[in-house]
Amino acid sequence: MKVAFGMKAHSGWASLVVVGSRRGEAVLVDRRRVELVDESWAKQPYHAAERLPPQDASHLVARGVAMAQRIAVREMRAAVERERARENDVIACAVLVGAPMPDWSTEEIVAVHFRMHQAEGVLFKDALMRAATSLDVRAVRVPQNPLAWHWSRSAGCLWRSAAVTAFLTGSLALALIAHPPEMFVASVMLFWLACAYRLRRSEPTVR
Repeated sequence: MKVAFGMKAHSGWASLVVVGSRRGEAVLVDRRRVELVDESWAKQPYHAAERLPPQDASHLVARGVAMAQRIAVREMRAAVERERARENDVIACAVLVGAPMPDWSTEEIVAVHFRMHQAEGVLFKDALMRAATSLDVRAVRVPQNPLAWHWSRSAGCLWRSAAVTAFLTGSLALALIAHPPEMFVASVMLFWLACAYRLRRSEPTVR
């Protein structure tokens, strides 16, 4: 079965949902939380570097970025191997992304609190995109849609919101790549309806 990964990044982790299509029907193959750091400070490396001298701050941020990229590759490889064990073909990894960020230096970022949040959001999204590309999985950037996020929040608690959003992201990539263009809109609509139904009926835990 052809499947796609849908991923929504958070501070130090990501929601991963694996979406498949069998005989035209949406299939929720897997859902889990993926850790992207192994030290707590690296969840917010710019915040951790805020009060350090410029050179030390740049060094710490570089360590955090390298950690996120290394772990993202490890977790992406594990996800691909799980799907191969299920005899599934991973055709894409879709990552929900926001607006691009100016090419600020670390010193410029830590000088403004909002910029630190923005940079940390971009950091983990980019780590996921790089990981997919490094493993020859087609990486798809999906612009974050505030309406979809608002709708997903209505599905229930926070973990479920993240899972719904990741499912929407993966289903969009799967419909775009696996289905003919004339079926694209219908495919996406069906996948999203199935998403809401399946996630509302699922167990309230994240694996």
